[in-house]
Amino acid sequence: MTIGLTPGGNLRLHAPEQAGAPASKTAATLAKAFAEDWREGLFALAAEKIATDGQPTLRFWQQMADRLLTALCHIPDEQTNFEIPPPPAAELQALSLAPPPMPGGEYLSEERLAAIWHALAQWTMTATAEAGGPAALLQLRAPKWRQVGRVCFHLAENKKDPDRPFAFMATYATGFGAAGQLKHLPLGKALDQYAGSNNQAALIKLLAPVHQAAESCAWVADIVRDGTIFRPMAWRPEQAYRLLQSVPVLEQSGLSVRLPDWWKKRPRPRVSVSIGNQTKTVLGAGAMLDFDARVAVGDAHLSPEELASLRNSGDGLVWFKGQWVEVDQAKLQEAIAHWERLRRANRNGEISFIEGMRLLAGASADLKRNDQAETYRPWTEVTAGAALREVLARLRDPESSPAGKADPALKTVLRPYQREGVAWLHLLSELGLGACLADDMGLGKTIQLLALLLHLQRTAPADGVRRPCLLVVPASLLGNWRDEAARFAPSLKLLFAHPAETERATLDALAKAPETTLAGVDLVVTTYAMVGRQPWLARSAWRLVILDEAQAIKNPATSQSKAVKKLTAGGRIALTGTPVENRLGDLWSLFDFLNPGLLGSATVFKSFIKQLHDHPDTPFAPLRQLVAPYILRRLKTDRRIIADLPDKTETARYCHLTKSQVRLYEQIVRGLQEHLAESEGMARRGLVLQTLMRLKQVCNHPSQLSGDMTYNPAESGKFRRLGDICQELAERQEKVLVFTQFREIIPALADHLAVIFGRAGLTLHGGTNVARRRRIVEQFQDETGPPFFILSLKAGGTGLNLTAATHVIHFDRWWNPAVENQATDRAFRIGQQRNVLVHKFITRGTIEERIDALMNDKRRLAEEVLSGEGEVNLTELDDEALIRLVQLDVGRASA
Repeated sequence: MTIGLTPGGNLRLHAPEQAGAPASKTAATLAKAFAEDWREGLFALAAEKIATDGQPTLRFWQQMADRLLTALCHIPDEQTNFEIPPPPAAELQALSLAPPPMPGGEYLSEERLAAIWHALAQWTMTATAEAGGPAALLQLRAPKWRQVGRVCFHLAENKKDPDRPFAFMATYATGFGAAGQLKHLPLGKALDQYAGSNNQAALIKLLAPVHQAAESCAWVADIVRDGTIFRPMAWRPEQAYRLLQSVPVLEQSGLSVRLPDWWKKRPRPRVSVSIGNQTKTVLGAGAMLDFDARVAVGDAHLSPEELASLRNSGDGLVWFKGQWVEVDQAKLQEAIAHWERLRRANRNGEISFIEGMRLLAGASADLKRNDQAETYRPWTEVTAGAALREVLARLRDPESSPAGKADPALKTVLRPYQREGVAWLHLLSELGLGACLADDMGLGKTIQLLALLLHLQRTAPADGVRRPCLLVVPASLLGNWRDEAARFAPSLKLLFAHPAETERATLDALAKAPETTLAGVDLVVTTYAMVGRQPWLARSAWRLVILDEAQAIKNPATSQSKAVKKLTAGGRIALTGTPVENRLGDLWSLFDFLNPGLLGSATVFKSFIKQLHDHPDTPFAPLRQLVAPYILRRLKTDRRIIADLPDKTETARYCHLTKSQVRLYEQIVRGLQEHLAESEGMARRGLVLQTLMRLKQVCNHPSQLSGDMTYNPAESGKFRRLGDICQELAERQEKVLVFTQFREIIPALADHLAVIFGRAGLTLHGGTNVARRRRIVEQFQDETGPPFFILSLKAGGTGLNLTAATHVIHFDRWWNPAVENQATDRAFRIGQQRNVLVHKFITRGTIEERIDALMNDKRRLAEEVLSGEGEVNLTELDDEALIRLVQLDVGRASA
């Protein structure tokens, strides 16, 4: 089971269904609670003490709920008007770095965590009021949590006594004063209070947490046994330190602990390690970084004399330079020895850039040992030196890069976040670092990449040798890149290393003499499948290698992943809309391409992740901090992005025909040619309309024409394209409307998407009655409802409010733009608070592409064939024009 985050900020339990295997009682309990309300589910996760071994997302959210239950337990039963305070900002910040990969992990932030805490706290306070108080709620909903008392251990400084500089007192809470402050009395007063009222049960309840703590802490057992717990005591530093080390156990027993403010900052001598102080001519993936390790307390480095004095002062709490400092001589020495060994192991006191970045992220230099798990880790502080700090600052704020400036060769105006993206890509590429641009679908990754290529076109590389860049894309995107480049960057010279876009003679020349053929070319575009078939690609040196839809290499064992990783380039870029951090195997494979070695070998990475799982507090923080500098993600839900986006973006999604589709399409065109000469009047119009309908069916799927009902997704280019897009939407938990004009294909589409999304969706057509329409619309509009809705264009094109969807897919085109726009407006209408992305499927080299050109270009021929209602009317074209319109361009249509 996993717990994921929805785009709306709620939590959702994902429990995989196993055929024939009944769900466990625990899983069923948790599923039922989450079905009622995610907050109830989260409360139950902690209240029921559900085991989370091997389920890191459950463990993460359970720890958050544990914090809230712990806070609830410390609220007096008699207090009816209360609030559960949120964790401190620093704790929330640490938590935001700690979550394991999960569905919707890209939406998690410090602010979102605070909102989740607030929602859970509000639910808990309501449940507490309904139950009749905290104790009643805990008894009713959290029976496994022991009843906690209201005893508090206080530790304070006692500056009047240099020999016993600390004071200890145990108190108990009696209620709230007029100012709303919790009132405490010395614990000894409880003996008088409860003895006087003859309330032995209340006294036992009050002292139960003390006795529980005594079972784990010998010093608590001692002061209980001799009765000194009931009076204030002056303590020596070693006694105070004993309590300070016991705080987690005391709080787990149900005791409150109040400490001096300085203890929260934990002043202690640390080995302060600074990496990358010296400015180098080249500072990037291949650079060596200097590092310096010295002992410091706070920001002050210690002199040899001061360090010697500290070492002679013993362990525990030591008064040093006007403050109390925590000292553990053995761990401090272990930390010093560790960094001395690292210094000796590396020549000239330097480490590689990759090793330095690992250390800064909180991992070990070789990833083979998790330094967070080492006992000396809290006694070490690793920071970036001046030179490296400057580079990291530029990565976080790259706008000063010249690549982000307006380029006259780019035939559009970049939005601010896009200029930032171009500058960021340029900076990492110049440093020789791999970059993953992981913007949401529809935010313009293609345009940002084209702007970068235009900048590279007019700037010389560092070595002075001009080389083209290589772009690797899925075959279905060849046409998109050709059209987008022609539209926005016409000065770029592109060469397509693929038979669908380039003549065989040119491809043969490329294979024989690539350097000569590529002279003057800015960008070579090929497909993942072609990389392994064209050895010259691996033999060539590229300025950049760019992967579009980079999730294509998520499986490192495939031949295409291996082939892509053999490509040689000065820099590497990956474009993807899929959250790359949410699956560890995918993340490793992507970074094995982007920055080889950063995450180690597959075996080392697997071992590293196992060590992270074993760490109790913030296990995944080192991994997230290690990859964060190389991933740029902007979401459509970001406030600064929303204000900068159009409300609706329409984009053509080009598809290819499979071999069986090509064969059927050509057969239908030949039939039309044979019968046109024999037909006149209404018979001719009927023949043309029937042919056009059959061509549309073939473009959708061969089974739609044959009626065999098999609908194998592999036999249709559109089904494949639909799967690719919806796989990304499923990862992002976004909802989609799919429109088709053919009712008979709706069940096949629903079955296909159910596999992609992992759950069933909704359908609507002319046979759906009014009452059911209302119910399924309500289902879809619910955030936790079905993720996709397939509608026939006529039945679902008007009268429905479906603003839960942020994507609209026109699976097949109605040759009337007004009808398509009406359908799109089911999602893009009043009440829609997010941006809508419209995907229009167009099959390359077919009548669909030519009709789309007629509608978009408004050429003279289009004006002649448009009817008064705006629909393309083809029946009146002469035979020659009609055949030209429907004829198949096999090279463009085939993948």
